[in-house]
Amino acid sequence: MSDKLQFVAGFRHSFTAESRDNRTGVLSEILASGSESTYVKLRPMIEIRRAKDSDFDGIWQIFHQVVGRGDTYATSPETTKEQARSMWMSEGVTTYVALLGTEIVGSYVLRANHPGRLGSHVANASYMVSPTHTRKGIGRMMCEHSLEEARKAGFLAMQFNRVVSANHAAIELYKKIGFVIVGTVPKAFQHRTLGLVDVFIMHRFL
Repeated sequence: MSDKLQFVAGFRHSFTAESRDNRTGVLSEILASGSESTYVKLRPMIEIRRAKDSDFDGIWQIFHQVVGRGDTYATSPETTKEQARSMWMSEGVTTYVALLGTEIVGSYVLRANHPGRLGSHVANASYMVSPTHTRKGIGRMMCEHSLEEARKAGFLAMQFNRVVSANHAAIELYKKIGFVIVGTVPKAFQHRTLGLVDVFIMHRFL
């Protein structure tokens, strides 16, 4: 599959300078709504594609803010840019970016949950959305996209190993698209503000 493979949710159109101005006004109204309708209206404007090396600066802007909060990822908030690059852009993962126009508003990685012949049929993914673009359905778009990409790659299921129990928005999203909680690890995450909280293992077949 070509590295230039792109997923465009909905229809894409070419715009004249005048129509681009109109589109900017419409986009501002959509982003201001922050509702379920935002997801429906924003889908045609979001492009999800394989990440390129040149995308990492944009990914890093999201990565260090999300990890720095200390409320969803076990990754150290002190992770450096180069350490983040080695995690998010390594040969063992396939990295994607979500674009709104030319702005990177989200990114995710897809990989085998466990390497090796006996466990590599189950996929794993991690998602990050720009803090300035949350509650707009971008995480949902990336999750749905990752399920399709996992199917294409031959995976039979997807499993999330560390869903922080306090991350209610993510849990609600995952359940909505078919994941179930198959296990709980008690007090396995040191939440920055809540202290020790449980971690869920979530799974669904593809």
